[in-house]
Amino acid sequence: MVSHRLFTLQIKDLFTANKGMDRCLKLAALAAASDVPALVLGETGTGKTLLAQAIHNSSKRARGAFISFNASAMSDTLLESQLFGHERGAFTGAQKAVKGKFELADAGTLFFDEVADMSPLAQAKILRAIEYGQFERLGSERPLHSNARIISATNLNLRQAIRNGKFREDLYHRLAGLTLHIPPLRDRPEDLPGLIAVELDSAARAAGKNVTSIHSSAMRMLLDYAWPGNLRELHHTLRSIVLLTDGHEVLPEHVAFDPESYSNDDTTAARVTSADIPAPAQDRDLSLSHAIRKHIVYVLSQCDGSQRQAARMLGISRSRLARHLKAGNGAAT
Repeated sequence: MVSHRLFTLQIKDLFTANKGMDRCLKLAALAAASDVPALVLGETGTGKTLLAQAIHNSSKRARGAFISFNASAMSDTLLESQLFGHERGAFTGAQKAVKGKFELADAGTLFFDEVADMSPLAQAKILRAIEYGQFERLGSERPLHSNARIISATNLNLRQAIRNGKFREDLYHRLAGLTLHIPPLRDRPEDLPGLIAVELDSAARAAGKNVTSIHSSAMRMLLDYAWPGNLRELHHTLRSIVLLTDGHEVLPEHVAFDPESYSNDDTTAARVTSADIPAPAQDRDLSLSHAIRKHIVYVLSQCDGSQRQAARMLGISRSRLARHLKAGNGAAT
């Protein structure tokens, strides 16, 4: 499952029932155990930054900084200043010396977000710094060194960008030491019930509301939706749903999706059907409390029954975990 504890999240905190996502998490664990550059691929909103942060937090560099950088639409001067820093007086307005991203990420992780959108100049500068392991601040000729680990992410096809002359092949090979692909949410129907439960419970607590169940028709609407915006859309949609809910139960009239999300393109508009979601025939309880209990039982199974470890992974107290297990029709089994 996905936690939104962005700054403490580790690979071991992430759980999935989807084969594609499971492979991604196994590769992420390998990435965390090494310093090999990692490239995270996935559609917008799938959680690429979240996964990159988890890899960093699970690595030996966890005590170092996690520095994110996106160079799209930057001027040449700002690009060099952001990447490598500048000395006082290097350009108009440079009142003091400033460290750049490479320097700040030394002994930590430097995350290049949406790397495919970076200009040819940005690509050339990054390639040189990675190849030679050194750089100079703007306005200085003194070489500096950075031992930053590189993780990159994009929602575009880099191979196609190379063929189109939009991305440097030599930089691609420097970045893609290990490639991880995050499946879109529409391809992870097994994960949807648990994700909905966790997100709705989180949204209800954040809003100070006691939302404890989802009407079966409302749940079917959520499960059948394609979620073109992926986890980001799920997150914001469920927060809106909670704001609209005026009782303990989410009703169909509370469920509203962004009309701009609908498309005639089958790749984004394809809907998940109930047949895609593996569930025992006798399991007809669609309440939020039941979904939460099922997820807790799953996490407990991954922790050999340790409630202390499960509570830590879920980001809740042991007493709250126990209340969830006892809620509804007896303890979860």
